[in-house]
Amino acid sequence: MSYICPVTDDPTMPDTQKPDKNTLYVRQGVDQPAPVSGDAVSKLKTVRPQKLDAQEYVSGIRANNRTVLGKAITLVESSLPEHQKLAREVINGCLQYSGHSIRVGITGVPGAGKSTFIEAMGKYLTGQGRKLAILAIDPSSQRSKGSILGDKTRMEQLSVDPNAFIRPSPSGGSLGGVARKTRETIILCEAAGYDIIFVETVGVGQSETAVHSMVDFFLLLMIPGAGDELQGIKRGIIEMADAIIINKADGDNLARANRAASEYRNALHLFPASTSGWIPRVELCSALNHSGISSTWDLITEYVEFTRASGFFEDKRRDQLRQTFYHTIRENLIDDFNHSRAVREKLRAIEDQLTNSGINVYEAAQQLISLYFQSVRE
Repeated sequence: MSYICPVTDDPTMPDTQKPDKNTLYVRQGVDQPAPVSGDAVSKLKTVRPQKLDAQEYVSGIRANNRTVLGKAITLVESSLPEHQKLAREVINGCLQYSGHSIRVGITGVPGAGKSTFIEAMGKYLTGQGRKLAILAIDPSSQRSKGSILGDKTRMEQLSVDPNAFIRPSPSGGSLGGVARKTRETIILCEAAGYDIIFVETVGVGQSETAVHSMVDFFLLLMIPGAGDELQGIKRGIIEMADAIIINKADGDNLARANRAASEYRNALHLFPASTSGWIPRVELCSALNHSGISSTWDLITEYVEFTRASGFFEDKRRDQLRQTFYHTIRENLIDDFNHSRAVREKLRAIEDQLTNSGINVYEAAQQLISLYFQSVRE
């Protein structure tokens, strides 16, 4: 690009009056517009995010508007009292459209390849014309309360599939490897038309009964060659599993995978028979090579057909409703307690008494509880 100096290149100026061309001059440029449009700023100031009422949320969810569905889940997960009130109205509006999906809980040891397995299974199901919602729960930091929420980056193909909806949510310190509002999120996804729901848990822990209490089929994903196959996993987890899938059964791992499967089959024979009458299976798969994916889904559908024929499927759903009933009572009481103004005003003082006055910890807790109930009666 060439630049013209208006002084040295002026043809009317005598050469003797022209300065040295090596001298630097600032050329008079064209006035530049402001980096931000004033009109745009004024418009932005007048535009506010549209607030939806409960019926608009329900209508958007029923129309499978993924943006509205995401906002509704965020609303449900919020701890603000005004959000909780609206969330309850949305849940009530969606309840009549829920309950028609197959709910599958997927857990496993860290490194078992849960995300790879879910993506392979998800692509298989959407390829069959099914609509899949994946509720991927990431562990929350006990310090910052934050989560990485990286499942959308790990499931690159499925995250852009129009028939799949991936919702990563923080566990928020909840036991069982599930988010506090997973049950409500399932209802919203079912109302949006998703006929298969996957709940991917944080991993094998001491309270995986939480996810077992909200799904129809509980799948335990394991890997071969990780030392003693029965170490590092709780007996209760194996007892709850409707199927154990040995992932990464390919290449040099195949022989180890077969040995691991044999060990798990022998272990399952030592456990009491399931109340459903279903005999848990142990199968192999390679999510990376997509082998064993279709047979795993066939196993799940076989279980659903078997339990529906015996009546166990509906009995389990009714039992889950009762568990949800008591779970909701506990959650609402805890939330109401934490948001109580009387409790918040007295909490710091009682905490100081614990450290300075040596007050009995149980007595301190009872003081707060009594204060809470007194404020409720007033």
